[in-house]
Amino acid sequence: MEKLIIEGGKPLYGTVRISGAKNAALPLIAATLLAEGIHTLNNVPDLRDTRTILRLLESLGITWERHGTTLRIDSTNLTYSEASYDLVKTMRASVLVLGPLLARLGKAKVSLPGGCAIGARPIDFHIKGFEQLGVTCRLEQGYVDAEIDGRMQGSTIFFDVPSVTGTENLLMGAALAQGTTIIKNAAREPEIGNLVDMLTVMGAEIEGRGTDRLTIHGVERLYASESEIIPDRIEAGTYLIAVAATGGEVTVTDCNPAHLPSLLDKLRVAGMEIKELGNTITLDATGRQKIKCVDIKTMPYPGYPTDLQAQFMALMAMSDGVSIVHETIFENRFMHVAELHRMGADIAIDGHMAVVKGVGRTGFYGAPVMATDLRASSSLVIAGLAAKGRTEISRIYHLERGYEQMVEKLTALGATVWKEQE
Repeated sequence: MEKLIIEGGKPLYGTVRISGAKNAALPLIAATLLAEGIHTLNNVPDLRDTRTILRLLESLGITWERHGTTLRIDSTNLTYSEASYDLVKTMRASVLVLGPLLARLGKAKVSLPGGCAIGARPIDFHIKGFEQLGVTCRLEQGYVDAEIDGRMQGSTIFFDVPSVTGTENLLMGAALAQGTTIIKNAAREPEIGNLVDMLTVMGAEIEGRGTDRLTIHGVERLYASESEIIPDRIEAGTYLIAVAATGGEVTVTDCNPAHLPSLLDKLRVAGMEIKELGNTITLDATGRQKIKCVDIKTMPYPGYPTDLQAQFMALMAMSDGVSIVHETIFENRFMHVAELHRMGADIAIDGHMAVVKGVGRTGFYGAPVMATDLRASSSLVIAGLAAKGRTEISRIYHLERGYEQMVEKLTALGATVWKEQE
């Protein structure tokens, strides 16, 4: 097992290219199950999670090959309908094969998902939605065992709370249903728009892209297609916060500024100079000795993203004042707080809120810490980059689930960071 070593206290300068979005790549890879033939996906990041879902597809009879950032997936010989626990346990998004398997084979047996320990994240929305489409679902020995005789039947589905993977799963299933399906209070994240675009190219008929009401007119058949993964807005946001924490000036390229409205607003309030031009964002933190305190509240898109909460908390821990971080999406997403304490942070948790008393840029110092989940690990990287001295982060396999070549990218920006065996 590897650990990450950071010699902190150095401002970041230069340019960093953003990879394809993990949270878009996973549902698009799953969507290739819907139609036989050879699918082409471009701008696919090479991550632990993308490798996991490709292994899952292999277990179902699918073959694939990678050429750089391009994946070619041949879904012609889809044979099996069971996603085993051994593959699903490490990644919640594995449940996304449920909809495509039901739509194409009429049956699916998928292990209840795992992933980061940041909350319960039940798949009730998925199951109830498919039941409304006529699917019989049973929960047995840790698996969802689902089947339907013939095609799913269109229906109206309402989410009490917007669910990203629930919206994606039902979108894929309803694309081949008989009749019209309406998803109300659907999630609106850019990654869902990316999936809608792919399904449309495959022949699906979907209205309401980018809104909370999606109307899917089921078709009898979909076709293999070529699609592009959107840039990873969470990776872009992580690097922008890292520059704000350490000082310096960095241009983030190959991103979409329109996907980060709430973060960019918060960074400006914190005192950062930000310029958006085309597919680039430049953040200038040079000469800013103090970081202004800013409150955040995580919300469904276009609100502040929960996947950037831990990183922004690390920044606020270095601010000049007191800020409130309110987490409304996942109940266990403050596990990084104990590790930030080890580095000098002053943070008190009160239920779903954290009171962050900033200790200034000079109040952080290196320490041995442990990553507890994907985004918590990136908050520790940010703290380590800004801290005086050496930080050692263990369990970085969490980090590798969602960040492509982070060591190489940070090194190119002037950071002193490397991996070692534990």
